Amino acid sequence: MTSLTVHTLDSAPEPSKPLLEDSIKAFGMLPNLHGIMAASPQVLEGYKVLHDLFQKTDFTAEELTVVWQTINVEHGCHYCVPAHTAIAHSMKVDAALTEALRNTEPMPTPKLQALQDMTLLLTRNRGVVSDADLDAFYSAGYTERHVQEIILGLAQKVMSNYINHIGNTPVDAPFAKFDWTKK
Repeated sequence: MTSLTVHTLDSAPEPSKPLLEDSIKAFGMLPNLHGIMAASPQVLEGYKVLHDLFQKTDFTAEELTVVWQTINVEHGCHYCVPAHTAIAHSMKVDAALTEALRNTEPMPTPKLQALQDMTLLLTRNRGVVSDADLDAFYSAGYTERHVQEIILGLAQKVMSNYINHIGNTPVDAPFAKFDWTKK
């Protein structure tokens, strides 16, 4: 299995250090994913910017969680599923929704199911969806804006999921209780 260096504040390239200091302030620790991304300050900054932008979208906390976890589970990310489970809990997302996402079970509402379906289509088909797919998504109450915002979340998750696969990123201690393996 491959692995990448998990940098500390001391070992990181100089341009990454302020970004890592911000991570420590935000999380009370240095997430291992950020330590790995620190090898490239541009990657770490890009990831953090995408994360911040995605959180400013029109999605609710539940919808953010559906998009993030749908992609994480589809990609089989051993690191991001536990991390986003912890994030969902901190955002007061219903634990039943989080468990449904982790276990690829149906969503609790038709609207969230439509969001998960569109997220899966965009992820699996690399952005190619039919007019009928879009019509079903719009009929559930979503708009063109939401399609584009899913793609923003997908861009963020591709960065983290792929780096975690290559890096074999160790799951941080606070997330370990949410350990997950793809079924």
